[in-house]
Amino acid sequence: MNAVVSAAALKIQIRAMQPDDLPRVLEIDQQSFSMPWPASAYQYELNENPDSLLWVAETGAAETVRTVIGMIVVWFIIDEAHIATIAVDPEYRQRGVANELLRWALKAIIQKGFHIATLEVRVHNIAAQNLYRTFGFEVVGSRPRYYRDNNEDALIMTVERLDRIDLDEPKEISMVNNRNNRKERHDP
Repeated sequence: MNAVVSAAALKIQIRAMQPDDLPRVLEIDQQSFSMPWPASAYQYELNENPDSLLWVAETGAAETVRTVIGMIVVWFIIDEAHIATIAVDPEYRQRGVANELLRWALKAIIQKGFHIATLEVRVHNIAAQNLYRTFGFEVVGSRPRYYRDNNEDALIMTVERLDRIDLDEPKEISMVNNRNNRKERHDP
């Protein structure tokens, strides 16, 4: 019998995505989406786009090999943050991993001074919509036939006033900058 294990029990760590993570990130992307991003898109976001941040969730004891089990990409466009993609390995879904990735990203968005976050989600992806609603996202519009694989509509979900959301974050965040691998410490 399979027991459901929470993100805390998995001992996940959220950290900046690195080039070495790409094979695993691409695998998760292909398992999660009918139209996955090509490797070149992730390479561009990691190495060339100064207006994006990318993180991975990994599990495993700190002393052992850790396994990437999820990822999130955020773009900063003018005055808002855009959640470009988020995915979790199917073996680790429904355990709070996406919740932790989104919580981490929203905290970083706030720390960068942004107050609005937006994303698109498939009309039929109720689980994702419910996750986003727990963080205050609301449907503000739609994009008809947005997804080319089946012409499914996308809902546009937005959360405004991110500074009013209680993210229940630990007191200290440690991030590795994607572009130069230096550690940055952020205290909320």
